[in-house]
Amino acid sequence: QVQLVESGGGLVQAGGSLRLSCAASVSIFGLNAMGWYRQALGSQRELVASITNGDSTTYADSVKGRFTISRSSAGNTVYLLMNRLKPEDTAVYYCQARRSYVDYWGKGTLVTVSS
Repeated sequence: QVQLVESGGGLVQAGGSLRLSCAASVSIFGLNAMGWYRQALGSQRELVASITNGDSTTYADSVKGRFTISRSSAGNTVYLLMNRLKPEDTAVYYCQARRSYVDYWGKGTLVTVSS
């Protein structure tokens, strides 16, 4: 079992920045990958960014150049730095971890971007 706890969400004005953190009960080096997903009201959950245990990263087209995913040196925390935030980035952001084809999820943290 992998426990994930997100933090760092909140209310920010458009153009501002936030950094989300995901504290994991295991290091990313014991996983296949970790990622951030988001779900806006009335929409499906979508991938925002992911990072593998080899540090390969993937981003949704909508956040490329604005968001950066990274990890702590020990690999127990994954971050999502979000710059130049837009109202359409408003959503609940979920941390995800994958190990041996099994996905684990955190409870989510709300990000609200006001115009």
